[in-house]
Amino acid sequence: MTIYVGNLSYDVTEEDVKEVFAEYGEVTRVSLPREADADRIRGFGFVDLKSSDNEDSAIEELDGAEWMGRTLRVNKARPRNTNKRWEDSSS
Repeated sequence: MTIYVGNLSYDVTEEDVKEVFAEYGEVTRVSLPREADADRIRGFGFVDLKSSDNEDSAIEELDGAEWMGRTLRVNKARPRNTNKRWEDSSS
């Protein structure tokens, strides 16, 4: 399972995120998407921990926590829906 971490400071690094989540278990991956036209993160990221039990603990403990001047939003990541279609309701 992948954890979504939102409302991150633009100054955060992958190492910063890894350090925080390492308190809950072995971190296997940290991903911080970057802005296409700027050299900064987009304000959110994804974390994978080795154990799903540890992921639940991390979500429970970190969601709503203050970190680097921001209130974190932490939850289970949802798959991105890349096939969105808008239906025309006027037909």
